[in-house]
Amino acid sequence: MTDHPTEQPTGQPTGHGDQSHEDVPKDPLRRSRVSQAWLSVVGLALLLVLLIVFIAQNTERVSMKFFGWTWHAPLAVVALTGVVVGMVLTVITGTLRIVQVRRRVRREV
Repeated sequence: MTDHPTEQPTGQPTGHGDQSHEDVPKDPLRRSRVSQAWLSVVGLALLLVLLIVFIAQNTERVSMKFFGWTWHAPLAVVALTGVVVGMVLTVITGTLRIVQVRRRVRREV
């Protein structure tokens, strides 16, 4: 047993002296939608600069062959096309999985 009336014998407070979320002052430097948008713009601008440098340094034409088709394109275009196709396949797969999980949740509710 303790001598302090606000504590339980286990040493945990009873809740009388606890601060709620309303009592805690808000941080004036917290993240906001505007700051998140600004960070996104800065990040995308940096990504765009890196992309421009990549394209500028990989302008030599390469020959691509696929099932009898042959075409010529700059190396940067071929590499970026592969990246975009991979991203599209990932988005399609993720979207199908999200739809599957939502249907399962609706059936169980």
